[in-house]
Parts: sequence; C-alpha cells; structure tokens
Amino acid sequence: MAKQVLLIDRDKDHADALTLYIRLKLYDAVISTSNEQTVLFLDNHALDIIIANPFATPETCQYLLTFKETNPRVQIIITAPKSDLDEAMDLFGLNALDYLDLPINSRALDLALARAGTQTSLLTRMDRYTGRLEDLHHARNLFNQLFEEVPCYISVQDRNLRITAANRRFKRDFGSLVGGFCYEVYKHRSSPCRECPVAATFSDGKSHTTEEIVTSKNGKQYNVLTQTAPIRNGDGKIAQVMEMSTNITQIRQLQDHLVSLGLMLGSMSHGVKGMLTALDGGIYQLEAGLYQKDDKRMHLAFGQIKNMADKIKKMVLEILYYAKSRELQYETIKVEKMTGHVVATLTPLAQKHGIKFLVSIAPDLGTIEVDPQWMEATLINFLENAVDACLFDRNKKNHQVSFTVEKKSRTDICFRIQDNGIGMDAETRNKMFSLFFTSKGSQGTGLGLFIAHRVIKYHGGTVHVDSRPGDGSQFTICIPFQKPENARIMEPPAKEKG
Repeated sequence: MAKQVLLIDRDKDHADALTLYIRLKLYDAVISTSNEQTVLFLDNHALDIIIANPFATPETCQYLLTFKETNPRVQIIITAPKSDLDEAMDLFGLNALDYLDLPINSRALDLALARAGTQTSLLTRMDRYTGRLEDLHHARNLFNQLFEEVPCYISVQDRNLRITAANRRFKRDFGSLVGGFCYEVYKHRSSPCRECPVAATFSDGKSHTTEEIVTSKNGKQYNVLTQTAPIRNGDGKIAQVMEMSTNITQIRQLQDHLVSLGLMLGSMSHGVKGMLTALDGGIYQLEAGLYQKDDKRMHLAFGQIKNMADKIKKMVLEILYYAKSRELQYETIKVEKMTGHVVATLTPLAQKHGIKFLVSIAPDLGTIEVDPQWMEATLINFLENAVDACLFDRNKKNHQVSFTVEKKSRTDICFRIQDNGIGMDAETRNKMFSLFFTSKGSQGTGLGLFIAHRVIKYHGGTVHVDSRPGDGSQFTICIPFQKPENARIMEPPAKEKG
C-alpha cells in the first residue's frame, strides 16, 4: 500500500508541482494550503509523511508539534528557504526527520522520502512487535498464574534431579528449596528413588505415572498420584522434566477404612454368630423356666441373656466408635467427677465376679480439659480388660484390680490400672494396640484397646505397659491437664505409611 503524504504549502502552484513529482514516486499525496485544511486532514486521514513549509503557514506550526507528540509514527519533512532553515531547526528540532532548502533538490527529496518511508515501516513493525510482546507478556502471566494456582504439586527438575522451579502449593508443603534434590525434598531420602518417573522420562521421553508416599517439611505424609512430562529445548532435546502430583490421601484413607471395615466384619462374623447362638439358648432356657415355673432356671437364663446382650452392646459401640469420626469435644471437668463415673461403672462388674476393686484418687486434683465421653470410655475399657484378665486366670483364688489417680507433675495427671490376672507375653504387649488384634478369641473385636490408645494419643498423652505372664499387668496412662495445642480429630485410621 502506497505511503500517504500531506503537502502543506500556501503556494498552490509550487505544491501542485511537488505533488506531481511525489505521485510519480508512487506516493499518494494531497495538498493543504490553509490552516483549516491542515487541521481537517490531520484529524480525518491516516497519514505517513508530512512535507511542510512552516513559514508559508506559520499558524499550523504549533499544531504540527502537538500532532507529532500524539502520532510519533508520522514523519515530518520541513522545507524552507536556506536563510530560514536554522530557525526551522530551532522550532522543530528532532520532531522533524529531515530539513530541505528551497528550491528543493529532487535527489534530496527522494532520499528524505525514502528515509521517511523506512522509518514509518520500522515504527509500524515495532508497533506490531510491541503488540505481540504484550500478548506474550499476557500469555506468560496467564501461564504463571496457572502454574502457581493449579491445585496440585508441580516441580520442574533437571537431569541431576535438582528442582529448578516449583509452584506455590509445592513450596507451602515442601519448602522453597530450589536447587535441592527432589528425593531429599519429597521423601527425605539421601539417594534417588529406585524407580524414579522423572529419570524414566529423561530416558525415553515419555510420560510416566506412579503412586508415591511423600513427606512434607512438617513430617506429614501424603499419598500422591504423580505424572511426568518432558520439557524440550529449541533443538527438541529434553532439557527438564515437569512432575505433577495430585494429593489422593483422603481417597486412600477412605479406601483403607472401607477395607478395614470389611476385614473387621469378616473377622467378627464368627463371634457374632456364637453370641447369637448363646442368646438364643438363653431365651430357650427362659421360656422353659417360665413354662415350668422354675425360678432357678429363669434366673440362670436371665443372667445368660443379660451377659450376651452386654457383649453385643459393647461390640456394637466399639464398631460405632471405629466407624465414625468427629472432632474431640473438649470440656473442663472436675477430675473427681470424671473418675467417679468410671468407678461407678466398674464397681458392679467387679462385685459380680468377686474381684476386689481398689480405688485410690488423690485429693484436690482440680479440673482437666478433655473430651469426657471419649476419656471415660477409654479408662473403662482398660479397667474392663483388667477384670477380664482376672477372669481368665485359673491359677489364683483371689483377684483384684486397682485404680489409682494422681498428679505426675504440674502439667500432667496419671491414671494407673493394675491387676493380678494372667498377664501378657512380649508378643501380646507389642500387638495389643494394633487394629483388630485381640487375645480373647471370638469374644473380642480387636477394637477396644486400639480406640483407647488413639484417644490417649489425640489428647496428647502416653500409655506405659508393664506385664509378664502370670504376674498381672499395669497400665500407666498420663495426659496433660490442658488441651494440647495440636488437638486432633478422632477419625478412622489410615493405612500405615512405609
């Protein structure tokens, strides 16, 4: 497309002659001989070059300078008598591309028009490139935003498995260790992983998917689904690898919990069947006693039914405790009140089986901040196990269970439960707090001590066990008087990380 030229000159004959010459050089040229025409052309036409005699139309000089400030792409060529060129240069300075004296030398005009055309093309091209750079800048900002905000962990690694970039979520959970080895940052290892998906992508250029267990900077472990992608340079060679990891911990916890529930229900089915059979037998004996009006038989049958109902109730409660999760409901309660509930629950059970129940609660223990429902159930569970340990012991005539409560320090309280029952060997002591482990056969669910141990742990407490076969057992449970800062939510257990 031909360059658009505006020729400003009050001498119309001179302007017409220049216009014919300029058009022969394949430019589109128009003439303005007045200030009004100049303003009209400048406001309504897209111009490339202006050739102006500022002394022929002096009223347009300031307007041209203002126009040049807002339209830097338009090139101005000044024409003037030789005696006036210095004044013209003082007036326009660098705002004009060239200065030609009158009468105009055709070669000088050709060179000036060529320079103006080249300058206009360069500026047009620069505008176009500037627009592209702005688009690239916008695209880069969009990419950076996506990189930072995508809801997964992203890291970029070189061939030495050093992290060269990471997004915000990665830095939040694993730290801003750019330059660190991925296996140190992700897994706290001292050497590369045996089957590294990043190394595999460097090797074959393909995307690889693995499931990993990674450890955050705070020591928390996550299940992540990891996928890699090669990043190639201008030569098509793999320069870096991007690793994207999605946190699937909750999915795995739910999956593990459902598996655990299935295992639990399967392992309990035999015990439930036995209890229901015993319950059915008790009902049969009760009906027979009613029919025969045999009080002794009815009394024995009622005891059997009640015993089976209690066992079924305990089993159902343990399943409910295990299956549901809830936040610990902390309350400030008097130690005397909480332990009173525990003692009141255990006393009838001990008396029923002829077991001596010794209680020693230190005075003035004050208040404690706990979840009373969970903590009372925990202490009762340990005491009931102590009673069961005495019942299973056939080598002693007299059995006893003691419950001692005292301060360990200004910050902690200890509950000591001791019995002279059958005791435990080393294997039982090591497994007693494991999920579904029970030493009671079909009479136990393997949930009671597992749940109790979790309750104590989530209250910031500890359990110490001292036991030997035939010598009884002692459990020392210590918890803080005040709610710990890292109070946890009671939740279904997840699979142990390895």
